[in-house]
Amino acid sequence: MSKDKNPRRVADNEAMAKSRMLRTSPQKLNLVAALIRGKKVEKALSDLTFSKKRIAGDVKKCLQSAIANAENNHNLDVDELVVAEAYVGKNLIMKRGRPRARGRFGKIMKPFSELTIKVRQVEAATGEQANG
Repeated sequence: MSKDKNPRRVADNEAMAKSRMLRTSPQKLNLVAALIRGKKVEKALSDLTFSKKRIAGDVKKCLQSAIANAENNHNLDVDELVVAEAYVGKNLIMKRGRPRARGRFGKIMKPFSELTIKVRQVEAATGEQANG
């Protein structure tokens, strides 16, 4: 007797990658995630490559992982992938501080974030109709 196989968390035409403990605030990370949402993966990769945001390199690494998961684990065609979802969550916060005037203590919060990227395979025929 063996256990039942775990059901997939995403649809058959999707793949997912998650990055945890990214050293930036969720608000700043969401600006970069919004940059790639809904785009084709090659356009999203080029946008992240030339972005001036520091965290864009980590987002690019997560997107490349999602693409590799789609290709190797789920047998999806890389040329037909789009970024279906890119959402950000909170992670832990390092609490630091420094002395302030009149014996007080200034709290310094150093937040971490996590990023989830889902890529979806769409048929080239629907993309040509939308562009045409």
